[in-house]
Amino acid sequence: MTLHRLLLLSAVNFCLGMYGMVVRRNVICVLMAMELMFNAVIINFIAFAHYGNGHATEGSIFPIFIIAVTACEMAAALAIILTMYRKMHKLDVHRLDSLNG
Repeated sequence: MTLHRLLLLSAVNFCLGMYGMVVRRNVICVLMAMELMFNAVIINFIAFAHYGNGHATEGSIFPIFIIAVTACEMAAALAIILTMYRKMHKLDVHRLDSLNG
């Protein structure tokens, strides 16, 4: 696996995630698309850490922080999704503005 192939894989992952965020209306599908985009960032960090001239520890530490932050983000998002489903019985992205108070 070369650096170019890893960057191409990362770009494809990111584009699929962006497409999923734009096209989908279900909140869970949008969150899964966002996870694809975060995975693309993680692949970039690891690829540049392995093939770059910098320190390999930085490329290993940043993905761990990204994984921790996305886990916290998903926990908060799932709480919002549960509240939304209990209130409206649908998971449409365009109805998120009706959750105020």
